[in-house]
Amino acid sequence: MSVFERSDLDAYLSRIGWEGDRRPGLATLRGVHLAHALALPFENLDPLSGRAPSLDPADLIAKMIHGRRGGYCYEHNILLWRALEALGFRVGALAARVVLGARTPESRPRTHAMLRVEVPDAGRPYLADVGFGAVGSLLEPVPLALGVESAGGGRRHRFTVLEHDGPLELWALQAYDPAAREWVSQYAFTLEPFAAADFEVFNWHVGTNPRSPFTRRAYLQRTTAERHLSLDASLLTEVRADGTVTSRELTDEAEARRVVREEFGIETPDGLKLLG
Repeated sequence: MSVFERSDLDAYLSRIGWEGDRRPGLATLRGVHLAHALALPFENLDPLSGRAPSLDPADLIAKMIHGRRGGYCYEHNILLWRALEALGFRVGALAARVVLGARTPESRPRTHAMLRVEVPDAGRPYLADVGFGAVGSLLEPVPLALGVESAGGGRRHRFTVLEHDGPLELWALQAYDPAAREWVSQYAFTLEPFAAADFEVFNWHVGTNPRSPFTRRAYLQRTTAERHLSLDASLLTEVRADGTVTSRELTDEAEARRVVREEFGIETPDGLKLLG
């Protein structure tokens, strides 16, 4: 897999609006992670068009940086992975089962990608993840440690260990839901390392399988400091920073394309129908 050149890193940092320190420390990791999460939308328009997106960094740069598009978890986190490596961080990969809304952790395949980042001035690794398309996603990285509650970007997270039959501890990332006043598990994972080649297999399955939710309906997310906006098929939902939730159905294709352009910052590819 190709790596970032200096010009690629410059273009990436310009796209996310990061003008801060480039030294590999905790402040840089937090700042770049938050800037990425707020600048680049989550979207599945390539799988919805019938193709798995390329995960080669050169193609990700062309699409997400110069093409002003977004992507889903593999695209976001591989883009962040290569950018962090170019900044001098040591980065590895982890993979999880999405348990949000699932009956049990084992009822979902392991298809979500995250990053394990070594932080020289922190003394312990951090979990970085800019590709989880949900209102409980991370805006800032969190220390990869049990018994630690983290707050970043107005969201609270923690790790817990779930009971299961496997030989390795099964960790779960939990997000605090202020409306329900409870902790909600987002995804579950072990600490075994994964490789970019594993993500290629996951990406092909999720991006082409006719039973995958990403090939069957539009799914977009956009987070700002004031709100979290999502489009799930035709349902447009806004969650304000104070917890207020409003939703409405989009019934017109022209309106859907306008919303995707104006609210998510994405031009819908020619010939693609957002509302099915």
